[in-house]
Amino acid sequence: MYRRPFLRAAAAAVLAFAAVGASAQVDAKVLRMVPQTDLKILDPIWTTAFVTRDHGYMIYDTLFGVDVGGKPQPQMVDKYTASADAKVWTFTLRKGLAFHDGQPVTAADVIASLTRWGKRDSLGQRMFAALDKIEAVGGTGFRMTFRQPFGLVLEALAKPSGSPAFVMPKRVADTPADKQIDDYTGSGPYVFAKSEFRPGEKVVYLKNKAYVPRTESPSGTAGGKRVYVDKVEWIILKDAQTQSNAIVNGEVDMLSWMPPEHYASLRTNPKLETVKPTFAGSYYLHLNHHVPPFDNPKIARAALLAVNQEALLRGQMVFRDLYRTCTSIYPCGSPLATETHPLFTGKPQFEEAKKLLKEAGYDGTPIVLMHPADFNLLNKLPPIMAQLLKQAGFTVDMQSMDWPTLLMRRTKKEPADKGGWNAFITGWGGSDTLNPLFFAPLTGNGEKGWFGWNNDPKLEELKGAFVSATDPAARKRLAGEIQARAMETGLFAPLGETNNLSVIRRGAVEGVLLAPVNVFWNIKKK
Repeated sequence: MYRRPFLRAAAAAVLAFAAVGASAQVDAKVLRMVPQTDLKILDPIWTTAFVTRDHGYMIYDTLFGVDVGGKPQPQMVDKYTASADAKVWTFTLRKGLAFHDGQPVTAADVIASLTRWGKRDSLGQRMFAALDKIEAVGGTGFRMTFRQPFGLVLEALAKPSGSPAFVMPKRVADTPADKQIDDYTGSGPYVFAKSEFRPGEKVVYLKNKAYVPRTESPSGTAGGKRVYVDKVEWIILKDAQTQSNAIVNGEVDMLSWMPPEHYASLRTNPKLETVKPTFAGSYYLHLNHHVPPFDNPKIARAALLAVNQEALLRGQMVFRDLYRTCTSIYPCGSPLATETHPLFTGKPQFEEAKKLLKEAGYDGTPIVLMHPADFNLLNKLPPIMAQLLKQAGFTVDMQSMDWPTLLMRRTKKEPADKGGWNAFITGWGGSDTLNPLFFAPLTGNGEKGWFGWNNDPKLEELKGAFVSATDPAARKRLAGEIQARAMETGLFAPLGETNNLSVIRRGAVEGVLLAPVNVFWNIKKK
């Protein structure tokens, strides 16, 4: 059903490239790149979608960033202090911060932005639960006073992915947390050109000439965010072959996410260069615990027992260089990783799954598995997962849609047969899963939590203990207990890790940074 629209879109893209091709050499300060997928949701607090997060980093700034070593560093903040008991934190903004409309960034903007973020982000929710008050100190300072020490203050403010704590003008941040914003004024290194925005075709960003970068060298999401181009155009191309052709023919300068099936041809093309912009990511199967049948932990665990990581990863990533199996919910090789668990091996256990379904009384009601047919970085996974679930004893209704539609549908809490859903697959970055407090789906606070709305007080209790722990050994132990709890309840299933690459035109583009997320400052167009 998507073939004809794809062909029409590809044809339109070719015509568009023909129109801009003549000016490509003259307009050397325009960076044309293909983003991960189409951008239709523009509020990076309302969704955790990577493309929206990347959009957020273009136009907004954060109080703290994370350097390439994972350490929080001041970004919008100039200086800060913490009391001896770690209950009172005082921050001062650096000079020269201004929004794109020329208005200065004030403490009132920061407080409103953090308050809205704290209602959506899982780590933000926990931080605000421990907070007694947040108040302005003059025009450019603010103070956070906690009822008890909160061990992740800087990590929360520097959180690079999921929902980063982007700072917006107070008038925008006052938007209710469950409603999307419609004013995209930021203070970041680029300005969103709303008049040139064409959903499904092109997103345009202009250099923020008034932006004052930090003096430090760029590192991760921290340091000086220096812009060396006048304009960045995100060209929306959904088909992997069209993306590959565009970069090979010089019609775009960069693919932010390389289509894995074209890895062999792109990496050996002398006109191109593959670069590593982020750390390893991972795929996850997410279940809706708010409605049947996955509100029953036995049925949820049966779904986990259907997982075949090797088959799923090979089908999506194709080349062994680009993936590896990993049963830890934290990045394999990271300090908190635990790769052994009796309830989840990453290999299918169909008979055990069928036994659990029988014990739980599963009646064969179809599982609605959402399939983002237009998203080439994900669309091979659901058909394979559907077959695995069937082999485990489930009846599966795989429903195809585009990625923006999936992002909207996953917010629905109605039963699957009334427009809701039961399962979908998505990807996460290493910065998302490094810490149990960073990982948005690792929640047990019901309807206040991430999509799937798992209700598990014991999980929340373990996360609270993790925040309070100061000893690395204790945190390692608690991280293992959190993982065990996630597996016991069938919260979600890790599907393995991926090595995501960008592709740039050799000799035409340089300066792509390695960071926890894709960032597009520091890039030069020759």
